[in-house]
Amino acid sequence: MAILQDILYKVRIQSLVGRTDVAVTDVQTDSRLVQAGSCFIAVRGVQQDGHDHIPTAIQQGAIAIVCEHLPNDLQPAVNYVVTSNSAEAAGIIAHSFYGEPSKHIKLVGVTGTNGKTTVATLLYKLYSSLDTPCGLISTVSYRIGNQEFESTHTTPDSIALNRLLKQMVDAGCTHAFMEVSSHAIHQHRIAGLHFAGGIFTNITHDHLDYHKTFEEYLRVKKRFFDGLPSSAFAISNLDDKNGVIVLQNTPADKFYYSLRTMADFKGKILENSITGLQMVVNEMDVHFRLIGEFNAYNLLAVFAAAICLGEDRQEVLQQLSNLTGAEGRFDYVISSRENIIGIIDYAHTPDALQNVLSTIKKLQKGHEQIITVVGCGGDRDRTKRPKMGTIAAEYSHKAIFTSDNPRTESPDQIIKEMHAALDPVLSKKVLDVPERGEAIRTAVMLARQDDIILLAGKGHEKYQLVNGQRLPFDDRQSLLNAFKEMDK
Repeated sequence: MAILQDILYKVRIQSLVGRTDVAVTDVQTDSRLVQAGSCFIAVRGVQQDGHDHIPTAIQQGAIAIVCEHLPNDLQPAVNYVVTSNSAEAAGIIAHSFYGEPSKHIKLVGVTGTNGKTTVATLLYKLYSSLDTPCGLISTVSYRIGNQEFESTHTTPDSIALNRLLKQMVDAGCTHAFMEVSSHAIHQHRIAGLHFAGGIFTNITHDHLDYHKTFEEYLRVKKRFFDGLPSSAFAISNLDDKNGVIVLQNTPADKFYYSLRTMADFKGKILENSITGLQMVVNEMDVHFRLIGEFNAYNLLAVFAAAICLGEDRQEVLQQLSNLTGAEGRFDYVISSRENIIGIIDYAHTPDALQNVLSTIKKLQKGHEQIITVVGCGGDRDRTKRPKMGTIAAEYSHKAIFTSDNPRTESPDQIIKEMHAALDPVLSKKVLDVPERGEAIRTAVMLARQDDIILLAGKGHEKYQLVNGQRLPFDDRQSLLNAFKEMDK
């Protein structure tokens, strides 16, 4: 419970009808969750406008309404607060209502197109291995100490996010690591939070169905760093052409990591194999269990953050050398009979797919075929479909185009768009198998001894989204089942 005027601190209030010295029992942006004494914040969403649900919120007992314009029918027992941006206000109000939890924990945000999950997860695993109580907010899961909860969004809504942070503080966590998606930044879900640091991994074309242009996508990512306090650190990938731009106006202390040029945190790959990476990091030799150049960047980002947080560099590298990555990020299994390597990876952007396939090519010893099973999400950025189709065909001996959360679109139409940029030579390398389970079985049937199969796009996900239904599906389990059938 809190007093309304206390949780309105820092909110840009335009006008007020009623009182602010009233007690509120909770804050909600979903009218269905409102109860007696709630403060309901009417947020304009992508698909719905919370202002349309103000009558429902009042009917369910809301004592205060925060909105961008007053409803026509004002209720005398309800207090109305008008603000210029209710989505921003929701973050600020939630942060205040839950006791400003981000000020009582070292919160580090990770943003970028690829690598967010791995970097945040590695930081969580690193600090857990250092016996430091910590929390994780990621695409794969939410963790409070040793407790794990199912993830609903890459970055939850502002109320759920502050509730999670409060639970972390109450559980004794001293650090929290979270993915910060571009949607979350644009929708003000992180408004009001106090970050100890921010990490930029990279930026490539993604989410253009939402942001419309790459320039807007970059601007949103940059806004996260512009909003960091001067007491924070900002870490960026110097090898990304936009790595300097995103930190241009940040008041935070700037640090860079790189594999290609001099930087605060410099890495060099000595060997990259299926057993891991042998690297030099800031003049220290270290072996990591993770594989691939993209993971070398992820490890450098984690190392940089830990040093900025005050950890000992030798202890950090020692612990990092024993860690595995996030679920569904370059996970691999090997068939018992034919020694076929199956790799499961979340790569669902052109750049991520190219990175994974480039890494796989470097792991080849000679005669192995690369067979890629890949699809593109429905109701999402269509511009990446021909790019991903071309990359899969170029880097593979055989590419199988299939479904990857088709949602309300026809899988056949999505696959057709993946073919759009293929020339006749590349087209001959492609098979179309719309049903994903069948596509995985086909890949295993085509594979010979020592071949490498990549299942791209789903990673940790245990479902397929088809016509409004969430159907159970697990790439890893489907691959294991196909290997078992082959071994019979």
